[in-house]
Amino acid sequence: MGNVQSESSSPIILAENLTKVYSSGPIQVTAVRGVSLAVDAGEFVAIVGPSGSGKSTLFYLLGGLTKATQGRVVIDGIDFATLSDGERTRLRRHRIGFVFQKFNLLPTLSAMGNIEIAYAVSGRKEPLDLKHLDRLCDLLSIQGRLKHRPSELSGGEQQRVAIARALIARPAIVLADEPTGNLDTQNSDAVLQMLLRSNRELGQTTLMITHNPEAASIASRILYMRDGEIVREEKGSRPDLALPASGVAWPAASAASIVV
Repeated sequence: MGNVQSESSSPIILAENLTKVYSSGPIQVTAVRGVSLAVDAGEFVAIVGPSGSGKSTLFYLLGGLTKATQGRVVIDGIDFATLSDGERTRLRRHRIGFVFQKFNLLPTLSAMGNIEIAYAVSGRKEPLDLKHLDRLCDLLSIQGRLKHRPSELSGGEQQRVAIARALIARPAIVLADEPTGNLDTQNSDAVLQMLLRSNRELGQTTLMITHNPEAASIASRILYMRDGEIVREEKGSRPDLALPASGVAWPAASAASIVV
């Protein structure tokens, strides 16, 4: 299939003929093969595939964490290829929140410290919105755990802290790579509900990488990968999944300008 385009003329995430080849001496491995896709602002898109399908490499390409061998990635109208390394980093910090399978929390900092440092490096000039922080922590059920270091938290608590860290600066885009991969069923469901809520109530664009078709079913669109290519697309089976009432009033997502 290879090419998957949304109907929007100005998608917030755009990939064109994206290819990534890894070389080790004379051996070359093509992890992503000529993928083109577009994601509209506010969409929730899941990319599903088995281990080795290229989905995580595609995630790193779309997030500007690695450079393409061929093709281009455009985030909110800005082509990663036109940016220096420093500009690329600033664009990521301003516009993208990352959620990883391994949490990647700083072990010497408390949960609060991990969230605060994420905001500090985001490049936002305005002070941290403490009401927004309280809303996130309430919704994620981590208010009573903010003084604890990662080693003192369960896996589910660490992932919820990681989500708070990703959302604290109100990024326009949330990229999640196997966010439930290390969690039990109960914690997995809580994480998926949080990603769905941030998409719907904060208006954030969400792209989730997963090997789990059931997790992917909450997305509005599902793209299936095999051998480095997108081989088919379908609608999620639960895109209208009802969310439990949170009692939390979310502010509108910030539309702060990007300075690269």
